[in-house]
Amino acid sequence: MSGPGFACCTPLTGTAMGAEQAEQVAPLLKALADPVRLRLVSLIASSEAGEACVCDLNEAFDLTQATISHHLKVLHSAGILDRDKRGVWVYYAVRPEALSAVATLFTSSALAGAGA
Repeated sequence: MSGPGFACCTPLTGTAMGAEQAEQVAPLLKALADPVRLRLVSLIASSEAGEACVCDLNEAFDLTQATISHHLKVLHSAGILDRDKRGVWVYYAVRPEALSAVATLFTSSALAGAGA
């Protein structure tokens, strides 16, 4: 599965972003622009197995299972997470290329030279 914005993420400080690239990258950033979703990605990415069961993720939040599932669906639809259904549970893993695409947006030799 090819996620939005993964093929062409030139740094924001390099060449000006075209309309088509902005349309591809915006859903990725929009999906990450929520505190619950950021925490979900962090929890999944930092898990020992590199994946997490939705049943384990529910324990980290004071939210309903349906709300957590909604946030996971948004992240999956944006191409940030892969999912694998095993019996009644769904396991999620972060797509490394998605995080790399976001990191690339904010990387440039100008930023590196400034100590950022």
